[in-house]
Amino acid sequence: MTQGLYFMVYRETEARGPAQPHAIMAATLEKLKDRVICVITNDGRNIVGVLKGFDQTTNIILQECHERVFSTTAGVEQVPLGLYIVRGDNIAVVGEMDEEADAALDLSSLKGDHLKPVIH
Repeated sequence: MTQGLYFMVYRETEARGPAQPHAIMAATLEKLKDRVICVITNDGRNIVGVLKGFDQTTNIILQECHERVFSTTAGVEQVPLGLYIVRGDNIAVVGEMDEEADAALDLSSLKGDHLKPVIH
């Protein structure tokens, strides 16, 4: 199960009091380095890969990643992307993947609608 980055940042902010958002975000992402994460983008894409790096504007680098494309008529299609960079301003949610639970899923039998884009 993924744990949303917003939730993690909010929890840490409560514990430490007021702080710079970029510093909190960097500390949170640092804990996820070299782990499998899921990124949901503002346009509704679902990208899974190993977090290899990030910068002060939350641009992230994913290795061995793939996009999961959901459909209401067929199972989840996994499109290989390899090494991939996601711009920080296009990220809606970042969360750590539970690799055991994810491996137990039969993605070919899962069906669902595409996520709708984030509206600002």
